Amino acid sequence: MTESFNVLGGPLEECGRDPLTGFYRDGCCSTGPDDLGSHTVCAVVTADFLEHQRMSGNDLLTPMPEYRFPGLKPGDRWCVCAARWLHAYRDGAAAPVVLSSTNAAALRIVPIEALREHAVDVPESPGDLLA
Repeated sequence: MTESFNVLGGPLEECGRDPLTGFYRDGCCSTGPDDLGSHTVCAVVTADFLEHQRMSGNDLLTPMPEYRFPGLKPGDRWCVCAARWLHAYRDGAAAPVVLSSTNAAALRIVPIEALREHAVDVPESPGDLLA
């Protein structure tokens, strides 16, 4: 893991601790060479997003304790795979995104405009949204 920045260029903020999220289960959408799925988008999951993921073969509802995965419910904040979030976005089922907690590495896969369309946080300086 290396020092992480968010998609706004600031320090990566925590995504969630209840349930404890992140590829490294550190509460942040940190990434590194072991994170082949790029779990970098901090999403506030919705019923539509969860159903889309389930129908796409990514069951986020069923707990899997062996992977320290509790199963998600609408309203949970979770670091999701950038490509899976983009797939949901293209299908009209994108979950809201916390920009300050979304790793800048997500921008290798997801256009910033798509993330901004679904942002649920507003940076201190509105000019940051124009960057």
